[in-house]
Amino acid sequence: MNTAELLVHCLENEGVEYVFGLPGEENLHVLEALRHSSIQFITTRHEQGAAFMADLYGRLTGKAGVCLSTLGPGATNLMTGVADANLDGAPLVAITGQVGTDRMHIESHQYLDLVAMFAPVTKWNAQIVRPSNTTEIVRKAFKIAQSEKPGAVHIDLPENIAAMPVIGEPLTKDSREKTYASFRSLGKAAVAISKAKNPLILVGNGAIRAGAGEELTEFATRMNIPVVNTFMGKGVIPYTHPLALWTVGLQQRDHINCAFDQADLIIAVGYDLIEYSPKKWNPQGNIPIIHIGAEPAEIDSSYIPLVEVVGDISDSLSEIMKQADRQGKPTPSAVELRGEIREDYEYYANDEGFPIKPQKLIYDLRQVMGPEDIIISDVGAHKMWIARHYHGERPNTCIISNGFAAMGIALPGAIAAKLVHPERNVVAVTGDGGFMMNCQELETALRVGTPFVTLIFNDGGYGLIEWKQQNHFGVGESAFIKFGNPDFVKFAESMGLKGYRVTSAADLIPTLKTALAQDVPTVIDCPVDYAENLRFTQKAGDLSCKM
Repeated sequence: MNTAELLVHCLENEGVEYVFGLPGEENLHVLEALRHSSIQFITTRHEQGAAFMADLYGRLTGKAGVCLSTLGPGATNLMTGVADANLDGAPLVAITGQVGTDRMHIESHQYLDLVAMFAPVTKWNAQIVRPSNTTEIVRKAFKIAQSEKPGAVHIDLPENIAAMPVIGEPLTKDSREKTYASFRSLGKAAVAISKAKNPLILVGNGAIRAGAGEELTEFATRMNIPVVNTFMGKGVIPYTHPLALWTVGLQQRDHINCAFDQADLIIAVGYDLIEYSPKKWNPQGNIPIIHIGAEPAEIDSSYIPLVEVVGDISDSLSEIMKQADRQGKPTPSAVELRGEIREDYEYYANDEGFPIKPQKLIYDLRQVMGPEDIIISDVGAHKMWIARHYHGERPNTCIISNGFAAMGIALPGAIAAKLVHPERNVVAVTGDGGFMMNCQELETALRVGTPFVTLIFNDGGYGLIEWKQQNHFGVGESAFIKFGNPDFVKFAESMGLKGYRVTSAADLIPTLKTALAQDVPTVIDCPVDYAENLRFTQKAGDLSCKM
């Protein structure tokens, strides 16, 4: 066989189901090998879309998603999605074609040093320069990508190496043994939790990656400790749980910040600083912290733990429960705070204004979606409202990119979500700006048979940037954020999809239900009233906590 065929055999050995990408001259041998493999190659309309699909596949499954491009511009197009996976902690393997090794020493058509280029946005990368090293490189790539903290890796395959004959077999996958926290750290954590009068749990995406949702919920329940989650930790404890205080992470104060103000101990479980800087919730660095995670804590002047419990998260929570002594009920202030948060959430439930307020839009979306159904948020003003108002019943049912936070992720990400969970409803929630960045992938969705709904918050501009401009410079002070849009309904119909336009607040729920029932991808154009952005800013500025 040739090197490309051996590489594909290695991918099969790793359990790869899909490779997302575009064909090119320099990856012809890989494409031919894929054609004769058990792996489904999904031809996308842009390499960025391919990388986002691999990104979401990795985040939802814990197995590395794989994307493929040719050299030069194809490889540079992958960069945004690869970077997103790396900062979001999603396992991904990117494979790029490359010029032959015989012309790398001179100025050459479309040649870039891709190993150097991908180095800042990956955990590890390598170029295959000896066919016999292929099996080791592929095995190492998947091991690194899938090891905690997961992320992106890159393999560069020159076209002449791809065509060379080679003898080899994929390497046996090593089993990943659990690591357990030290008895000393578990004991210190249990003592601190037992003594705390007003502890608070802050849970992040690491707990979801560890599959620790049930243990976290049991821990909070038995210890009677309220829980807040990051944007990427949604659903790790059901939002209906009486101790769930929902989501923290907005760049301005909100009700949930009061819980931090009152806390005398933060128990950070699977929390990653990239999700929400501790300087936002512990600016003076004076709140005691217990760090419970698969890896040691990152260094930050506002995040210096009393004790680091490093090991399997589920086991750590279980062991601390055995040792901690907490008989009391949660503090009355936490119970009262949950009531205030829920009251705020339900305030717009019957609002009939049009264009629709974002709170109402997201409230209605939550009513339509089932506990296992998935929404994927793009990046923009709508992301802030989803973070605040869309609450998860299960882990990985509300997907938000909050590490790299790249616009354009929702639509291609929804294709991956539907491939992973074809039995569930999937909705890509996007602004009109984010939609136009990767809307071409709707053709991919139709071709591969992944019916999902794209819900567009239409405001004719970059709403989040306008919000920040007006916060910074004053109401009415914004620039360079407005644009025109195509007719989104006609756009969808021109591609063989279904298109709908919401014309009143009462339209939304029936339109969503109709769209979700279709057997082709659908697009819903929904005008949104982002005047709520500044109203929320004003309300947050006036927020005072009841101590």
